[in-house]
Amino acid sequence: MKPDLHVLIVEDSEDDAFLVLRELRRGGYTLDYVRVDTPTEMHAALDRQSWDIVIADYNMPTFSAPEALKLLQSRKLDLPFIIVSGTIGEDVAVAAMKAGAHDYLIKGNLTRLVPAVERELREAIERHKRHSAERALQESEELFRQLAENMSEMVFWISDFTERKLLYVSRSYENIWGRSYERLYTNYMEWIEAIHPVDRQRVQTAFFEKLLLGNYDEEYRIIRPDGSLRWIRDRGFPVKDKCGEPYRVVGIAEDISDRKQAEQQIREQAALLDVTTDAIFVQDFEYRLFFWNKGAERLYGWKAAEALGQSAAELLYESEETLPQFEAIRTTLVKEGQWQGELQQVTKDGKNIIVESRWTLVLDEVNSPKSILTVNTDITEKKQLEAQFLRTQRLESLGTLASGIAHDFNNILTPILTISQLLSRKFPNVDENTQQLLRILESNSKRGADLVKQILSFGRGADGICTVVQIRHLLLDVAQVAQRTFPKSIETQTHIASDLWTVCADTTQLHQVLMNLCVNARDAMLYGGMLSISAENLWIDENYARMYVDAEVGPYVVITIADTGMGIPPEIMDRIFDPFFTTKEFGKGSGLGLSTAIGIIKRHGGFLNVYSEIGKGSRFKVYLPSNQVKETSAAMDVNLSDGHGELILVVDDEATICEIAKTTLESHNYRVLTARNGIEALALYAQFKGKISAVVIDLMMPGMDGSTTILTLQRMNPQIRIIATSGATSDWTASQKKSLGIQDFLPKPFTEKALLNGLRNAAQIVS
Repeated sequence: MKPDLHVLIVEDSEDDAFLVLRELRRGGYTLDYVRVDTPTEMHAALDRQSWDIVIADYNMPTFSAPEALKLLQSRKLDLPFIIVSGTIGEDVAVAAMKAGAHDYLIKGNLTRLVPAVERELREAIERHKRHSAERALQESEELFRQLAENMSEMVFWISDFTERKLLYVSRSYENIWGRSYERLYTNYMEWIEAIHPVDRQRVQTAFFEKLLLGNYDEEYRIIRPDGSLRWIRDRGFPVKDKCGEPYRVVGIAEDISDRKQAEQQIREQAALLDVTTDAIFVQDFEYRLFFWNKGAERLYGWKAAEALGQSAAELLYESEETLPQFEAIRTTLVKEGQWQGELQQVTKDGKNIIVESRWTLVLDEVNSPKSILTVNTDITEKKQLEAQFLRTQRLESLGTLASGIAHDFNNILTPILTISQLLSRKFPNVDENTQQLLRILESNSKRGADLVKQILSFGRGADGICTVVQIRHLLLDVAQVAQRTFPKSIETQTHIASDLWTVCADTTQLHQVLMNLCVNARDAMLYGGMLSISAENLWIDENYARMYVDAEVGPYVVITIADTGMGIPPEIMDRIFDPFFTTKEFGKGSGLGLSTAIGIIKRHGGFLNVYSEIGKGSRFKVYLPSNQVKETSAAMDVNLSDGHGELILVVDDEATICEIAKTTLESHNYRVLTARNGIEALALYAQFKGKISAVVIDLMMPGMDGSTTILTLQRMNPQIRIIATSGATSDWTASQKKSLGIQDFLPKPFTEKALLNGLRNAAQIVS
């Protein structure tokens, strides 16, 4: 059964219209029709509903088929249009068909009407489908173009792999490449030519070879017309025909310069994490390590490959006694997000250290606890300085107590000594044993009195009168005594500055200090050696003063008593100034010599430092403030040399020295890298070899010592400029410097001026 047919008949004759309708009904159609014979009526009919076909009489008194066709076309209606006429000629019919009519019929012969209608309906359906598809394609292409034109990424189509004809490129090409996208249609290779020469061949190969196999995804650089460099991510895939052959390429290219810059920044930050001296690591809530920076490797000695996956509790703590209260720390972390405190830890080689530890809770994307970031700073040296300060306070307290005891003890010894002498004179004829006992009584009473004098001196109970003293004369006198009384196997040398400043001091007490230090040096050289007595002027600046608790900015006279004896064991170094502590045999030392000496030095406003190495000797340096100075600090600082951004590598196992040197040099326009040992120094130098201008390195370091490190650095770069430092040696001769291949030597502690001048001279950095 045929569908209903909606017919618009343009006909002034009802009879002719009836004949047309009858023929259609005979053809099996159910009709819905309207007859019109004026333009107004036709407009109304078209407005009222949609029609399947229009059948029009060619000639009417007031309206004609061509006019009806134009009306239909003016309304952009593509309906089948059949002309019916009794007088139309062939030439008129052809003109009507060219104007847009689909068929024409003679009124006297309507047998062709139904086939013509069916044919035109079929073609109308096909035209509608085709127009719908074209319209959908146009809408799709317009949607794609709008989408592509509003994307920051560049979208492109290329016709095939042979012609490489560009079908489309979005305007974003101009923003990314900095070139006209319209010119690209005529010169497709301009796109390729903009690729960085280093990347161009790789990209071309990937584009024309990988695309044959499937998708390609490449990152490369382009050079814009202004010379700027941009990073591009280019992705594409082939469009294949029914046979599976690629015939078109669709792709998208985006500017990833910001991402590349962020990645570079992340790499630089990661490098900074490795350069820092702090140990930084990340652990989970079972304290398993899964990040371990270079600072952690340097501090603890464990390489990342050894530490990762291990338990921090097992790796960093010597015993259960040193384990922190993990549960308490975890509670604080969950509650406050962070924890800070001091921890006692152990390194790979068993060295006990103290760290200032800062724990931070790391959350995941839903704010749930994920891991623990830990930053540890080695404060072992700092704690030792604090212990030194507390020890000084303890000595002062002991001195106050000792002076009180000494006065009472003196009152007890006085009658004993007096009575022993009286008894000897009263009974001159007693037997020899009794006389011997009386002599022992008198001798020990005198020893007790001498001991009381030392206690009083140590306890500030025997302050003398201070006068202006030229220490040169005092030192020469002490040296003369040593030469006359010490064993001939001990050679005495003096090195005293000709312009030595004066100090305000008690001559007797200073003589006692110097003789005590010289006697100790003698006792340390059982098989002979060299006793060196020297003195020099020194202006202590802020840089120098920061290295020692007792030092203050100002002029000092430095007296050095050095020997080549057995040296002081490290384990007793902290105790040598304690009252009554001695390593000498019973009866050969009271243990008050050094404690008395340091007490006298402190009362004179000075301080004392000790450097010692087993088997090589000891060096005691006495610093006394001067009261008569020819130079002022302002005058001495006039020639300080500023840098010009040069990179200096400072190598010292003491964190305090590294930090002080770093602060000093950075304040004078240098850049600074620091290393805590020889291995770390070599790694940093290998990384920054072309940028480091000079190396300041301590000669005495655990593990790889300074001399070995220097020789290795010189093999890496024979022209390297090196300044050596040491607290165990006061000076180096030119031949010694030449033998090790260094440019200068700085005895510790060194002043700001000495460090800057050393860099200027050694590294030939002209300010």
